[in-house]
Amino acid sequence: MSASVSASPAFQAALTGISGILVTPFDTDDRLAPKRLKPVIDRAVGAGVHILVANGNTGEFYGLTTAEAEAMVHSVAEQVGGRVPVLGGVGRSLHDAIALAKASRAAGATALMVHQPPDPFVSPRGVVAYVQRVAEAGQGLPVILYLRNDGIGLDAIEALCAIPEVAGVKWAAPTPLRLAEAIRRADPRIVWVGGLAETWAPPLCAVGARGFTSGLINVWPERSVAIHAALDKGDYPTAMALISDMRVFEELRAEEGNGTNVSVVKAALAALGQDCGHVRPPGAWPLTDRQSKGLHAALSGWGLLQAANG
Repeated sequence: MSASVSASPAFQAALTGISGILVTPFDTDDRLAPKRLKPVIDRAVGAGVHILVANGNTGEFYGLTTAEAEAMVHSVAEQVGGRVPVLGGVGRSLHDAIALAKASRAAGATALMVHQPPDPFVSPRGVVAYVQRVAEAGQGLPVILYLRNDGIGLDAIEALCAIPEVAGVKWAAPTPLRLAEAIRRADPRIVWVGGLAETWAPPLCAVGARGFTSGLINVWPERSVAIHAALDKGDYPTAMALISDMRVFEELRAEEGNGTNVSVVKAALAALGQDCGHVRPPGAWPLTDRQSKGLHAALSGWGLLQAANG
């Protein structure tokens, strides 16, 4: 099975758009509360976000049990209701990843997003074997590789891209020239996605990435869509101006060793009346007073607080 067979043209086209990484809602007793996502999902779909992702890093994937991750992909697929493709994030131990691949397929996910194994003793050929086993468990579902670290080397990345089910690569390393070389060495049918959200979308797009991931879509999907539209037209000045206006928000997310990445998104949702609960440790929660004030200033400057308050 080739990449062009395992992934439909419609899905490959969606990959060139925005992959929105949904948060995972919790209630006050630290239990899943997935129905709180409905207004977030509805607004993202209405704004034109192309793909929604359950169990991504903005969804606190590593803070969930395997059973919770299975529940989330089922709930997200149900709430999306086929309006856009759904990616099911899978990973951790091989057998956890296989279980999640099977659960994602049963839930009706369009494709699998395979997290890069964080094992301290990972080997390049071991990653290839890992993805092959997960792809087999998906029984024909397209696979999107999530590469947060390109240290496994271009030979291993080329081998990963040769796995028949692999339809796309989410490149989450700040190395655009290395990305360009990886693209050159891979099957041209594979879609490359900028995995560092809006701020890195322009340089990654410039070397061949044709889409980007976003956690901002939980809060302000219209801005993400506007940035994508500008990049799609090759209008880099407009894209950069739109991204510049987000700088405070993204700087806040990068604080504490990136430990406030999800915290800022969830605090913003609460401020906008779409509370999805807290962030589990080891993420930072709650925000400090300074961080909260900076976030509220950003939301006010964007006009979102005023809109939320009627």
